[in-house]
Amino acid sequence: MTTTEKPKTEKDFVARLADAGEEALQRIADLPGGQKALTAYNDLKTRVDDLGKKVRGIDALEERIFKLEKEVAALKKGKAPARGQAPRKPAA
Repeated sequence: MTTTEKPKTEKDFVARLADAGEEALQRIADLPGGQKALTAYNDLKTRVDDLGKKVRGIDALEERIFKLEKEVAALKKGKAPARGQAPRKPAA
């Protein structure tokens, strides 16, 4: 088998598979309720894509929260009054 034969065979296979898929989709659309099913599938695909985008953004949010928690902890350490001493009020 030469290198020129392999891509041609793969292209033929992929082209046949694509044609078969297109024919299957057309047959589904022609069935009663088929158009509704295809619309529902496309809507589901869109929603899953949107959900995937939102989930990918969670990592960035978690990283920001971690940094903010560290900053808050550092601020708490720096501003905490010494134990056992109450803040003094100025004499009136």
